[in-house]
Amino acid sequence: MSLWLKAGVALLLLFASQFHFWNRLSSGSIFAPEFPRGVVILFNWAFAAIVLLAMLQLLLDIGTLATAILRRSTTAAPDGLRYAIAGLAALISAIGVSNALRVPPVKDVAVTITGLPPRFEGYRILQLTDLHISRLFPARWAKAVVTRANAAGTDLIVVTGDFIDGSVAMRRADVAPLRALRAPDGVYAIPGNHEYFFDYAAWMRHLDGLGFRMLPNSHAVLSRDDAQLVLAGLTDLSAPSVGQPGPDLDSALRGAPAGAPILLLDHQPRNARNAAAHGVALQLSGHTHGGVAPGFDRLFARANGGFVSGRYDVAGMTLYVGNGTGLWPGFAVRLGRPSEMTRFTLHAAGPDLNPRAPAFSGRP
Repeated sequence: MSLWLKAGVALLLLFASQFHFWNRLSSGSIFAPEFPRGVVILFNWAFAAIVLLAMLQLLLDIGTLATAILRRSTTAAPDGLRYAIAGLAALISAIGVSNALRVPPVKDVAVTITGLPPRFEGYRILQLTDLHISRLFPARWAKAVVTRANAAGTDLIVVTGDFIDGSVAMRRADVAPLRALRAPDGVYAIPGNHEYFFDYAAWMRHLDGLGFRMLPNSHAVLSRDDAQLVLAGLTDLSAPSVGQPGPDLDSALRGAPAGAPILLLDHQPRNARNAAAHGVALQLSGHTHGGVAPGFDRLFARANGGFVSGRYDVAGMTLYVGNGTGLWPGFAVRLGRPSEMTRFTLHAAGPDLNPRAPAFSGRP
């Protein structure tokens, strides 16, 4: 390449690498890129391509170094191979961004609950999580999600946090379609960490006004005649950092009917072992986005108690960590970790099932 072409490419790479800095300039926060949607998509593609290119170049250099050591001579990777790697990184990034932008399908998961009352046999719950409604996932996308969620035919809809990226003023029109979510037993939700980044109190008021029954360290009782289920919710682990009450399971369960199976909504999965110790039957979480891609998921696992994606058995409690319905617009890439809205069907555990199964072993 000529010197001028090299300089131009270098400047473009530098510009794209500062995506989160430009986000802060656009909105005051790295979590809310306030650019036209097409620009946000291009930024995500370019930023992810840079990350992938760096990783692939390092792997190539390690391979080249190992070859040189084995041959005991100087070895250089062909320029054509490096250009091919750059093209591959750009292609993989485009696929990953395209995967992230889709309206997710409904994924079915059957869960056995010890002591489930017969009246709740076959009870269905739809989980939405990590919507991250933003310039990247605007009102049109939210409306499509609502249409698909309502068509899922569940008894209950729950949202396990991270509704948005942006303030109420920024996102008012984009979240408006959520008002149309409908289920016979209602629509319940908890906050995620991103609600605390953008005036938590304002968002709680606004979500309540949209028809969500928020469960911050509280519970509701679902009834079928004299049969009952407890639906409990927690605040997020990030709450104390902004002066709000942190998650308190004892408070959430205070006054709950004894003997009723407990379903828990907790945005982050890392405290699942504590929930199991409190007798929770099913915990629904999100936050991890499924680890985004194989390999990356190990980084997410370290920060989330080893829980990243899908179903886990935790001392007899079922934990399900949803991959997310949307994705943070600061790194909107999915490779092998598809977005989802998850439909759970509850069944009573048979007498041959051991309610105190072995604790989580470290993998899904």
